Amino acid sequence: MTCKRLALLLCALLLPVAHAAQQPSPPVAAAATPVQRPLLWKVSDADNAVYLLGSFHLLKADDYPLPAEIDRAFDDSQQVLFEVDPAAMTAPETMTRMQHYMGYDNGKSLSQVLPKPTLEKLNTLLAAGGGSVQAVEQQEPWAVNLALVLSVSQALGFRPELGMDRQLMERTAKAGKPAAGLETIDAQLQAMDSIPYAEQSQGIDEFLADPQKAIHQLNDMHAWWRAGDVEKLDSGMRADMAGKTPESYRLLDVQRNLNWLPNIQSRLDGVKSGNTEIVVGALHLLGNDGLLELLRGKGYKVERVCDRCEL
Repeated sequence: MTCKRLALLLCALLLPVAHAAQQPSPPVAAAATPVQRPLLWKVSDADNAVYLLGSFHLLKADDYPLPAEIDRAFDDSQQVLFEVDPAAMTAPETMTRMQHYMGYDNGKSLSQVLPKPTLEKLNTLLAAGGGSVQAVEQQEPWAVNLALVLSVSQALGFRPELGMDRQLMERTAKAGKPAAGLETIDAQLQAMDSIPYAEQSQGIDEFLADPQKAIHQLNDMHAWWRAGDVEKLDSGMRADMAGKTPESYRLLDVQRNLNWLPNIQSRLDGVKSGNTEIVVGALHLLGNDGLLELLRGKGYKVERVCDRCEL
């Protein structure tokens, strides 16, 4: 998993938000240049509609306020779905479950699964900050990868508590709207835990080889998300992940989309039951394996909701 694809996890997984869920969400101020084009689509049949919103799980204060289209979709929805039930994000057992999946259940350790040159470079990096490999010896490579990218992200001003998911979870609670999840915390963690060690280890090696590259890629991805640039997000991020780490892509994107599809369809089929807003990482909407194409293939009407997009 290269640093580019690891950065994309911040757009695909809610794990960073779970880390920050116990922290109070700070107030957000109006930005000089707010997000212009949301990744928002309306999927409908004869009597029900689902709004699919592609989120960025870590954002900056100047990413707010969100576009008016998102406000309208929220107001037009009677219930809101997230990747994981908001109640689970703050449950005491969530951190325990995360710690369990980040570790090994096969007797191995980090020094056994990482190539020796990568291990030595990682130790040098950690030692510069007063740490050592021994402190993360019982963590799988994906967990170490995630910690590295989170540290870079937060140094750049990105915060989980400012992520779109967190903000909309709080707004949903204040509005008294029902909220639920498309999957459990365990299902999300199991997907990460199932990635082959070879693909997990690749990310650490590439991050250590060029940390500045991770910074540039995260900034690019954020800029594309703000601009609502589907083509750049798809070709520059999703397709790259699919081509270079196919098993990671299958586990984190393709299979999870397929798992969510029946739940989403149930919100559309049958008698009129009210509209639903569904907030997922932007990765899940893109490409032929994305939720938009899957739902379009089922015969639903799919249209982008974007005031500033060229039609």
